[in-house]
Amino acid sequence: MDINIESLSYDELINLNRKIIERLKFLDSFHTHKEMMQFNLGDNVSFEHSAYGLVFGTLVKFNKKTVTVITENQQKWNISPRMLKKIKKTKDEIEP
Repeated sequence: MDINIESLSYDELINLNRKIIERLKFLDSFHTHKEMMQFNLGDNVSFEHSAYGLVFGTLVKFNKKTVTVITENQQKWNISPRMLKKIKKTKDEIEP
């Protein structure tokens, strides 16, 4: 799709820019929401952190752009759902 922007005025370009930014934000929000829906509150999750390595925790809240995870040592993290991996408990980890 070719759009000739050469003939657009300054005001038209500003308006086009606003529409583009609005659309990009909508698409980003849509993808984030879709990724969040792969998880449920209470899910055991993990994520990789550059300083702490692999971090394990429980998903406790859905935010607008992130999810809140409480780690095993009670630290609170707001993480992009793109960074999370769901952990399935093994039979040995489930208490009788």
